Amino acid sequence: MIDYSQIPSPCYVLESEKLIENLELIDSVQKKAGITIILALKGFAMFSAFPIVKQYLQGTTASSLFEARLGREEFGKELHLYLLAYQEKEFPELIQGATHISFNSLSQWERFKEKTLLTQVSPGLRINPEYSPVEPEIYNPSSPLSRLGIRAEKLGDKLPEGIEGLHCHNLCESDSQALARTLEQIETLFGHHLPQIKWLNLGGGHLITSKSYDIEHLIQVLTRFKSRYPHLHIYLEPGSAVAWETGVLRATVLDLIETSN
Repeated sequence: MIDYSQIPSPCYVLESEKLIENLELIDSVQKKAGITIILALKGFAMFSAFPIVKQYLQGTTASSLFEARLGREEFGKELHLYLLAYQEKEFPELIQGATHISFNSLSQWERFKEKTLLTQVSPGLRINPEYSPVEPEIYNPSSPLSRLGIRAEKLGDKLPEGIEGLHCHNLCESDSQALARTLEQIETLFGHHLPQIKWLNLGGGHLITSKSYDIEHLIQVLTRFKSRYPHLHIYLEPGSAVAWETGVLRATVLDLIETSN
């Protein structure tokens, strides 16, 4: 039992036992499905917990310069990068120590292609699967007017030379059925590209540690997909699922002001 009277306010309180339970579940998924799961820092960045987290997860994914530094300096292992747009002044530091990088557009890839290919980083493109369960439409990353990822007709029959992976992010606290539908869309729209690449990153939004999540169906979906594309290294990058229901925010009420209805 936690004695909250001994904890300062305000304060985030993380229960390590609950965190480990989540991580053990996530680890069982990656082992049974034969995939790799990394931590999305935008969803959970409590670096004091990284000594525990990195016992189970294989790296981090960053969406900013400082997240990249956090992943590199405090977590180690694989470091994946995805930003909507990269800046010339940040790029040299950003890519330092990275293992994978995804570009949001063909123009961004062309702009940073030469600098990327001078490193050991594996480059990829973010794709738009033209499906997402996210509502309302204004938050849908796969809507017809979305600028997040490249639509199939823009890629043509062959990927740009040097591209080794594809990245898709269209879920948010979603279930395994949404992932299954996403993979169907990827095969329909981008299936001819899959033999050309080494890795496929299915992004975040997988609420694996929710009590209602169908873990067995998730493993089944991933295993079947892997059987069709055994050469692909598949990544998931959940964030909130890692720390889902593992703690509380301790706060103090400082004032009460009554209002009339």
